[in-house]
Amino acid sequence: MPENQINSVVQTEIERNLLGGEPKYNRADIVEKSGIPLERVIALWIGMGFPVHTDTDALVYTDADLEALKLITALTAQKVIKPEMEVAIARTLGQSMSRLAEWQVGVVNSHILERIIDSQEDTNDIDAIRRNARAIAAETVPTLEALQGYTWRRHLAAAAGRSIAAPDDAADSPTMAVGFADMVGYTSLTRRLDIGELTTLLEEFESLATNIIARGRGSVIKNVGDEVMFSAQTPEDAAHIALDLQDAFDEQEDMPDLRVGLAWGPVLARYGDLYGSVVNIAARLTSSANPGTILVDTVMTDELRHDSEFYLKSVRSLRVKGFHKLKPHRLKRNKRTGQRSEE
Repeated sequence: MPENQINSVVQTEIERNLLGGEPKYNRADIVEKSGIPLERVIALWIGMGFPVHTDTDALVYTDADLEALKLITALTAQKVIKPEMEVAIARTLGQSMSRLAEWQVGVVNSHILERIIDSQEDTNDIDAIRRNARAIAAETVPTLEALQGYTWRRHLAAAAGRSIAAPDDAADSPTMAVGFADMVGYTSLTRRLDIGELTTLLEEFESLATNIIARGRGSVIKNVGDEVMFSAQTPEDAAHIALDLQDAFDEQEDMPDLRVGLAWGPVLARYGDLYGSVVNIAARLTSSANPGTILVDTVMTDELRHDSEFYLKSVRSLRVKGFHKLKPHRLKRNKRTGQRSEE
């Protein structure tokens, strides 16, 4: 049997295994069994990132889908979340899980396909392929699910700890450092590198950046191609992270130069992302920084100025869209004891 046909059979079996059985409900069934109005069902379904079938009579929903709708609406009924937040939370959860699922499926599918092709059974035997797919998925998926659950709980505990440690800050408007680290010349690199080389570059960048940010007591907010956005609870931690990032990239012969921008102040924390002028300032400073340099905003400069570990040098003011004038400083390690930062 051709490999593409094997893939199709494997895909069908994995879907059946993961979705808890065959789809058996249409749109009207889901509304009746959940007790949720159709408009709300559709809004939540789309929010989680799933398309609405054009055929209203099509059997596309499973018992697991029905249970998921009941779970999220139960959070609203219990007043854990506000009604107006319901769809936004579904959307954020869907976007996060979609990215996670993409690489997991790639790993599982490749593993299953290799096992089936390498097995001694006849690859033209559809029943044998289905049995193999079910068996391998049953071995692999629970492990991934358990690891995913553990990682979520560990991050939940860390986030709760940070919130408790800063009780004076509102949960949705904490004061923190925000930073961006950006690979210089990434666009031109994409024209020269093949897919394999580009994948390796991005993996090295994300791995190196994530490791340094975590060791520096920071948090990765998101990776966007050639750029990582991170936060830290203190200006000092953010400064150390930025300097360690630059040092690490300087040591990598095959990596482009890095530029970093940092800002300090209150931010809007919303569904795992950060917003506000502090975020915008950090982004503007990053795009304005020269290769291999770190720029910090005025507020963060004042926070770091009296720390002898850091040397801050004033650079020319920047006129950027959305801000009248930024007066950044360049951040370096203070290599000479007693050296004063420049005004």
